[in-house]
Amino acid sequence: MITVQPVPLEYTNQTWPLVERYIASALEEGDLGEALYNLHHVRGYVTSGAWLLLVAVDENNDIHGAATVSFINHPLHRVAFVTAVGGKLVSNKDTADQLKAIMKQNGATILQAFGRPSIVRLWRRYNFESRNTLVEVLL
Repeated sequence: MITVQPVPLEYTNQTWPLVERYIASALEEGDLGEALYNLHHVRGYVTSGAWLLLVAVDENNDIHGAATVSFINHPLHRVAFVTAVGGKLVSNKDTADQLKAIMKQNGATILQAFGRPSIVRLWRRYNFESRNTLVEVLL
């Protein structure tokens, strides 16, 4: 059984070497890639407390996945935005529900993420819905 849990800020530097490969993989596979931030930026955001680090652990506390989340306060909602996710963090209904519960505990009322088509298909199983299509141009 996989348990999703937040990493307390004081343990992020100790945990980083154990999760770095999951975050690196997420950045390499995702459409955002290193377009907006790279692995070093993610570590900086996590270790400064600007972003939340989550891990997926088994009963032996072995890590099987990791994610980072930023929080954005809007007038009507507090949005938890998944900035990177790799490994087996959200791979079934139980882990998706755990992620949602942690976001609620952090005051979020909406959980959002960008995702390549395969992730969108997977996360639809857990009641995520496509809302918009992002378009961009480099200026």
